[in-house]
Amino acid sequence: MAIFRAHEVRQLSDVELSEQLDKMRLDLMQARGKVSAGGAPENPGHIREVRRTIARIQTEQNARRSGDQA
Repeated sequence: MAIFRAHEVRQLSDVELSEQLDKMRLDLMQARGKVSAGGAPENPGHIREVRRTIARIQTEQNARRSGDQA
C-alpha cells in the first residue's frame, strides 16, 4: 500500500481521499491481525506509517469540510 505525504494528499479529490482512507484502514486491520496472530511483520514500521497516512487523510478531509462552512 502506498504511503502518502501531505502534499500528495492535498492533490487528491474528495472521492479519491475516501477510497484511499478505506484502503488504508483495511491495510491497517490486516497488518494488526497478522501481528496479533503471532506472525512477524514484514516491515516493523509499516503499521506506524499507515496510521500516520490515515491521520493525514482525515486531517485533509476535515480541513476541506471546515473550509466549505467558512
